[in-house]
Amino acid sequence: MLNNNMKVDNPNAFRFLLQDEIYLLNEDKIALAVKAAEQPVEPILQTPEQPAAQPAPIAAAETVAPVHVIAAPATPVVKTPEAGFNYLGNNNKNFVILVNYAGDEHMPAAHLTAMENILKRKEYALSDVAIFNINKYAPVTMAKLAETFQPVKLLIMGTDALPQGIGNLPLNKPVQGKKTNVLYSFSFDEMMSSNDNKKAFWDQMKTL
Repeated sequence: MLNNNMKVDNPNAFRFLLQDEIYLLNEDKIALAVKAAEQPVEPILQTPEQPAAQPAPIAAAETVAPVHVIAAPATPVVKTPEAGFNYLGNNNKNFVILVNYAGDEHMPAAHLTAMENILKRKEYALSDVAIFNINKYAPVTMAKLAETFQPVKLLIMGTDALPQGIGNLPLNKPVQGKKTNVLYSFSFDEMMSSNDNKKAFWDQMKTL
């Protein structure tokens, strides 16, 4: 509380003695309030709270078509076909004549003429027989010949015309097998130089 003996000549001195709200006159308070109201209020900037990152929506699982594995077909084993036998005649009567000539496709012309004459005497035509030169196909097995020609009669002309697997055959003596009547005789070269060989051949050929 102020001492009554204390005299203050300057009113501004009250601010050092009293609180602002005490020493301010009413009109001063009003003026300060108006001034404060006129001061722009700086907004308090707040950093907007960033929304928490949301996980990307999980896409619905795509329907995956089942994969059908198709096994590759097994590669077929390709076998080289055996070359067909080249022979002269049509084998209409399953009469097979085996010869061996290195320099001719079938037979020399002179030997072929002689053979055709022999066949005529037995009432056979060239189309009834199969004249097979085994030279290009040697060795030839009897089993293959039987499979290919199915011979009912078989004439073997010369030692070098013998097929493999036929066994031991007597010379100029017909042998009757289960399915085939076989005559092993001379070649034309052997007969051309010997009349005895020709006669022996013909004697057996007539019975074949």
